[in-house]
Amino acid sequence: MTTYKDIKGTNIQVLSSDPTNPLLGQIWYNTTSNTLKGIEFATAAWATGGNMPAGRQELAGAGTQTAGLAFGGEAPAEDYSNKTFEYDGSSWTDGGNLATARLLLGGAGTQTAGLAFGGINPGRTAATEEYGGTSWTNGGNMSDARESLAGAGTQTAGLAIAGDVGPKRQTEEYNGTSWTNGGNVGTARYMLAGAGTQTAALAFGGSPPTGGLTATEEYNGTSWTNGGNLGTARYKIGGCGLQTAGLAYGGQVSGGDKVANTELYDGSSWTASAVMNTATSLFGSAGIQGGALAFGGTIGNKNQTQEFAVGPITVSISGS
Repeated sequence: MTTYKDIKGTNIQVLSSDPTNPLLGQIWYNTTSNTLKGIEFATAAWATGGNMPAGRQELAGAGTQTAGLAFGGEAPAEDYSNKTFEYDGSSWTDGGNLATARLLLGGAGTQTAGLAFGGINPGRTAATEEYGGTSWTNGGNMSDARESLAGAGTQTAGLAIAGDVGPKRQTEEYNGTSWTNGGNVGTARYMLAGAGTQTAALAFGGSPPTGGLTATEEYNGTSWTNGGNLGTARYKIGGCGLQTAGLAYGGQVSGGDKVANTELYDGSSWTASAVMNTATSLFGSAGIQGGALAFGGTIGNKNQTQEFAVGPITVSISGS
């Protein structure tokens, strides 16, 4: 029978601090904490993050779990907000204001290279803005003014998907300067979610225009094709990740009830995962499948942040 000694050798590393990038199954002794530690795989879970400075719903998001961006939306004292908040993995701070205050807008990119487009204030807008980590500057307008759309990609290779009350089927592609028309989604929808890149994107959920959809579509940079259906039909949904590693969470089902369901996409089908701590809809999303953010939304505490994680964790095997 193969033993740990045969596979890993006779020595366990003795370190004064935990390694920066430990491998699954790795074991070491931490001399500072006098603890034998190792890496094991953990199941998915949602946790509570730091509250935003001000609560809001119908906002957009971009970035990662440790470098997130929240912008626009509707706040109690602001029908159309221009506020931007930046997240460092534990707390939010104020960023530069949008030039055009709006809600139900699309978002893409990173915390230091964000993209905001579309939305409503009070009419539908085609305005695009680019964030440089401090302030927003105007970009090229979309060809079709719309709201309740989904976003994907980056600041220089962005994607605006469907949207509007109608709903819409249009896709537009951004090159860092201007928008051009892409392939139409197969199922017209709004209040949907998007993920991935400009040439490998996902569109899922949404409303047609009443009730929720399970339909998922995949974009190859030219056209959309059908993917695996969500397990729960919903709209006003959040999403992030890649076309082969997508994440769908929250939203509302037909009848208007908010849900906490989370689903993982592997490039062909969705599987159920850990439920959110608080069911919500019309919130901001950011991150990847293994580390996501949900912030704001139609919950009682509209400044709440929820963090999703799945993957290896450090565990103490023994201690003194």
